[in-house]
Amino acid sequence: MNNINDSVLQVKGLSKSFLFEDQKIDVLHDIELSILEGMSLSIRGDSGCGKTTLLNLVARLEMGDCGEIFWGQHKMSASASCNSKEASLRSTFLGVVYQSYYLIPELDVLENVLIAGKLSGSYGPGVRDRARALLSKMGVGNKEKQIPTKLSGGERQRVAIARALINQPKLILADEPTGNLDERTGGEVMDLLLMSCEEENAALILVTHNPSFARATNESIFLKKGKLATE
Repeated sequence: MNNINDSVLQVKGLSKSFLFEDQKIDVLHDIELSILEGMSLSIRGDSGCGKTTLLNLVARLEMGDCGEIFWGQHKMSASASCNSKEASLRSTFLGVVYQSYYLIPELDVLENVLIAGKLSGSYGPGVRDRARALLSKMGVGNKEKQIPTKLSGGERQRVAIARALINQPKLILADEPTGNLDERTGGEVMDLLLMSCEEENAALILVTHNPSFARATNESIFLKKGKLATE
């Protein structure tokens, strides 16, 4: 395992269970994970095995039963709720790309990217220029005044990637980002995601069912029966 000083993210002894009809269901058990700056890691596994839960725990959107999570040097208990300091740090440390895009329908493309900067409190000089540069890199620079409902699925996901990158995060979490796209469009979006993370020197954790996308990352692991294992 990488030294904590070298890691963008490190997870130690992370476990998560749910109660179902008074029965305890173990979803994640004693997870150990680390990722370096600029590195890409894919996680595969059967539907319902806990991949999204793992990302939510890493993002501190859910609480775990036990374990520790480090965002760089910032140490957190997985079993404690996310406090205001961590929520503020999350807005600049993490960028998230979802399968369903989650663009705000009332805002145009440029405003959807800029909103992430505004919410982080880091909306300063140059942010609008950066947003436009990211949209151009994603191939949707000419769509900045369009509303999301006028875009194709591939275009929406390109906008979502630009939004995830706007605050120059150290880590991108991508949860099945091509799940709603056809194979050709999905391949194009995945190429853009990997290229952009490399250029931004952002670490990437990619949840995917696609073996070829998994092979495109620096490392590929499986989640099975609550445990992580390398291919």
